[in-house]
Amino acid sequence: MSVQLGPQSLADLGLLVVRLAVGLTFAAHGAQKALGWWGGPGFAGWAGAVGRMRYSPATFWAIVSAYVELAGGLLFAAGLLTPLVAALLCAQSLVIVLRVHLPKGFWNSKGGIEFPLQLLAGAFLITLGGPGGFSLDAALGIEASGALRLLAAAGAILGVVLALASSRFGAPLADAPPATKAR
Repeated sequence: MSVQLGPQSLADLGLLVVRLAVGLTFAAHGAQKALGWWGGPGFAGWAGAVGRMRYSPATFWAIVSAYVELAGGLLFAAGLLTPLVAALLCAQSLVIVLRVHLPKGFWNSKGGIEFPLQLLAGAFLITLGGPGGFSLDAALGIEASGALRLLAAAGAILGVVLALASSRFGAPLADAPPATKAR
C-alpha cells in the first residue's frame, strides 16, 4: 500500500511543521516566564522585567505576554482557534522585535531581531494563510474567511500600539517586583 500525497497534502504538511516549530517555541518561552521552567525567570521575575521595561501596569502586561506565549503557543501548534491565536502571537512577536531586540541590531548572537523575526514570520504566515488541513480547526470544521483573518491581524496591530503606548508613557512601577531567577 502506498500513500499518495498531492500538492494540497504537502502544503498542509508544511503548515503543520511551521505551526509545531513556532507554536512549541512560543509555549516553551511562555513556560519560562509563567512557570520558571528551563531556567526562566518565573512569573515574579518576569513581572519585574516587564516593569523595568516601563509597561504599565506591569503585572497585567506580564500576565498577557506570558500566557499569550504559553497557551497561545500550544493552541497554535494544535491549530485550534488559529486566526485569533496566530494574530496574538504576531502581536507578541512584534512587541518583542520592536521593544527588546531592534536596538541590538539584526544578529541573534548580539541579542538582535534575527530569532524573534522568524517567529513573527511563521505566525504571520499562519495568520494570513490559515492552519492547514492537519489542524484541530480543520478536524472540527472551524473555518475563517480571509476577511476574518485580516481583521484578526488588524486587531493584533492595535494591541501592539496599545502595548507600546503603555510602555512609552509609563513610569517604572512600584508594583514591579525585582527580577528573581527560578531554580
